Parts: sequence; C-alpha cells; structure tokens
Amino acid sequence: MNEITLHELEGESTELLPERETLFFNRANWAGIYASNSSLALNAASLFSTAASSAVQTIVVSQG
Repeated sequence: MNEITLHELEGESTELLPERETLFFNRANWAGIYASNSSLALNAASLFSTAASSAVQTIVVSQG
C-alpha cells in the first residue's frame, strides 16, 4: 500500500449523506432480523474415523 502525500490528502473532499427516511417510522428506525446457524455431524460406532460436518447460515431482514 502506498502512502498518501499531504498534497493528495488536501485534494480530497467529503459530503454528508442524506437522511435515511426510508427506515423512518414513528421517530424510530427499525428492522426485524432473524438469524439462524445450524450444523450436523455424525460419527457413531466407528473407531479411528473422521466426521464431516455441514453448516448452514440464514439471515433474513424485514424492513417496514
């Protein structure tokens, strides 16, 4: 990664983002979030073996 010079830094500008009116409801921002993590592994009645696992992650976001 290259260092930025003071001259390059002075050439940068910023701006404010608009208000998030799409999430505004009764003076509060809200979102319903459901998250689920599940995994299953089986290694039964077997000596000197390995177990494999499969995992699933689900995230659902509802905004209104």
